Amino acid sequence: MDLATATAESFAPLVGEQLALRAPTGEAFDAVLVDVTQGPPGAGRDQFALLFVGGPTPPARQGVFEVAHPSLGRLEIFLVPLGPDGRGERYEAVFG
Repeated sequence: MDLATATAESFAPLVGEQLALRAPTGEAFDAVLVDVTQGPPGAGRDQFALLFVGGPTPPARQGVFEVAHPSLGRLEIFLVPLGPDGRGERYEAVFG
């Protein structure tokens, strides 16, 4: 997948799937893609966000994570920790 042309629809089939993440520090862990949110329509690139849950407590710091899944291959995505919810640590990626 090419992130330059990726859309919310590109990631929607992976909701509920486990992905392998590697933090900028090298720490590896699994996380589940729990939500893909479509942003408002606008000129240019589609706006959307990905929400992942999983990983260590305390969470890894924000930065460029390697994200891997058999159907995606390996991608580099900037993720920001949002803090935990009842399911675990949350990480968000925003595109647009």
